[in-house]
Amino acid sequence: MNSNIEALACKDVLRTIFENLPLADLARAACVCRLWFSLASDRELQTRAFRSPWKLKEVMGNPSSSGFWRDNSLGRFAISHRLARVDSVASLAVKYSVQVMDIKRLNNMMSDHGIYSRERLLIPVSNPDLLIGGTCYIELDPYANREVAVLYLEGGPDQMVNCPNRVSSDRGKRRIIDSLKRSMQVDDGTAQYYLSVSDGDPRAALMEFSEDLRWEWQSGLA
Repeated sequence: MNSNIEALACKDVLRTIFENLPLADLARAACVCRLWFSLASDRELQTRAFRSPWKLKEVMGNPSSSGFWRDNSLGRFAISHRLARVDSVASLAVKYSVQVMDIKRLNNMMSDHGIYSRERLLIPVSNPDLLIGGTCYIELDPYANREVAVLYLEGGPDQMVNCPNRVSSDRGKRRIIDSLKRSMQVDDGTAQYYLSVSDGDPRAALMEFSEDLRWEWQSGLA
């Protein structure tokens, strides 16, 4: 009996056990005691549990909150679709075998016209086989206003063929800044600062902002 109790206090034994737990059980284990919390909160264990049910190859990026890892349901994932002039919400729904309302809900679109002010849409994942062997990028989408694990079917976030992610016009930059202001809940100057230090990449700006918030929280400044 005592040997069993001692085993549950051994880090190596606990880590071996935790490596085989599903995400929900790993979260429960973190509530037992400080030792279990420190082990169950390990990034490597969390990402492994997050990837495992969907057979993902890798998950890139850091979420703004550790709570992100507690839910790895299919709804946590989305496909990034770079918009073309011929695209419509209805045609994308048919292409990806999803419902029109699901696309609108994920992207916070009130109507189909919202597609014309965007460079991409997030598409719900309807076929989990798409995730097998794939790499997802944790992103805070400025339109969806939520963090999702994004799957790029063609390359990665900085490798979209003929689809640069940089803001190239004053009108486009203004639209991005306004979107960043809403997502970050900051003033115009702060949004412009993060966009400038990220070389015009809105996703990188949001990640930079999230990292600064995390640092302030950890330093007791927030």
